[in-house]
Amino acid sequence: MQKLGLNQSLQQKLSPQQIQFIKLLQVPTAELESRIEEELESNPALEEGNEELPEEQTQTEEFQETSGGDDEIDIKDYLRDDEYSSYKTQSEGGGDDDDDYEMPIPMSTSLQEQLITQLGYLGLNEREEAIGKQLIGSIEADGYIRRELEAIVNDLAFSQGIETTAEEVEHFLKKIQTFDPPGIAARNLQECLMLQLERMDNGHDIDVAVAKKIISESFDEFTKKHYHKIQKSLGTEDEEFVRDAVELIVRLNPKPGSGSSSGMVKSQVVIPDYILTNNNGKLELGLNSRNAPELRISRSYTEMFKAYDKSNKQDKKLKEAVTFVKQKLDSAKWFIDAIKQRQHTLLRTMQAIVDFQYDFFLEGDETKLKPMILKDIAQMINMDISTVSRVASSKYVQTDFGIYPLKYFFSEGISTDSGEEVSSREVKTIIKEIIDKEDKSKPLSDDKLEKILNEKGYNIARRTVAKYREQLNIPVARLRKEL
Repeated sequence: MQKLGLNQSLQQKLSPQQIQFIKLLQVPTAELESRIEEELESNPALEEGNEELPEEQTQTEEFQETSGGDDEIDIKDYLRDDEYSSYKTQSEGGGDDDDDYEMPIPMSTSLQEQLITQLGYLGLNEREEAIGKQLIGSIEADGYIRRELEAIVNDLAFSQGIETTAEEVEHFLKKIQTFDPPGIAARNLQECLMLQLERMDNGHDIDVAVAKKIISESFDEFTKKHYHKIQKSLGTEDEEFVRDAVELIVRLNPKPGSGSSSGMVKSQVVIPDYILTNNNGKLELGLNSRNAPELRISRSYTEMFKAYDKSNKQDKKLKEAVTFVKQKLDSAKWFIDAIKQRQHTLLRTMQAIVDFQYDFFLEGDETKLKPMILKDIAQMINMDISTVSRVASSKYVQTDFGIYPLKYFFSEGISTDSGEEVSSREVKTIIKEIIDKEDKSKPLSDDKLEKILNEKGYNIARRTVAKYREQLNIPVARLRKEL
């Protein structure tokens, strides 16, 4: 049987303004300008600029609605300049005119644009050009075509009404595969490498001939680095004969579509959110000047408020207009305050990170990085862990040693024999150094790496070694083997 009843509960919910601030806090410097542009377009009460404005003080009277109700609109706060009327955030740590310099974003021609330009040199008719463009449109960011030719045939039939066959599409694919960059439009890695070798083949280079034979007949053995099996299939015992060909293959580009000038995506420069400088042993932190927009409340509506203040308060349309403008002014005030609060939170969080990792920022030595988690910084600045996480997300700091993402400085701790806690970043650096110095003909397994680290005093398990090795994008010992 269903019953009706009253239940009292206390729930904590974020206001729309708080939600917007959280989103604003997470936005990196590179996207902040576009976010401000959106706000400027949607809110006519918000303007760019910071010039001084004359102070206006006006006494206002309360008014009643035409219906005689008690609803009031207090406009006295909108008839004078206050702390919001002109606002320009300042980056702590000083700055000069050079701070306003905007880092250029280099533009480059996309891979598809390059390929379509080369397609135009073939002198194709309209139908043939449509097939070629369909193939180019199917090329993925790394330069491969993974879509089946039969599916491309169907695409042409349904989207453009072009009847063709897989054989004809493959005929045009072979033409595109002769375009630059070498290896483009391959359907798999084996075909990609073979296309590049064929471009290098002049009929006289023995290494190219051997490399082509390895790729065509012993590709599986090559990917697994079973070089002795390759020697056997080639009928030779000369290791140098195979080594030169393998080195040639390794120098080929396995992803011809990726690259700064030929990628599918425009190349961009990382824009640092913070600038950290070492001034004679003193670390000085400041925000990128692009985090300090010049924003102010528009005073163009002052005359409307004056007219309303002097009216008999009976004009309903004027009252509705004043109410609308009041809402926009409130929204503009909030946005300016949110930008200011964003700055303050960004600086507090980064300053805490600098204080925690002071030795690293002073010298740039990775072994000086201390174990640090989000909770450590949250406790230092008396903020929630989620706030620190949002600040660290997609943010970068420019130092004398390069530009680092903030997430780089957060790492787990590992204890040593002496009981000292060291950063996992330090352990990763040591693992990389050990692997760089290993005998490539007999690379070290994860078990051996574990023993070496234990001998150095790091209490670390084999599975942790494997995890760190994978995070460093270092393959297993078998795949690191060289002749």
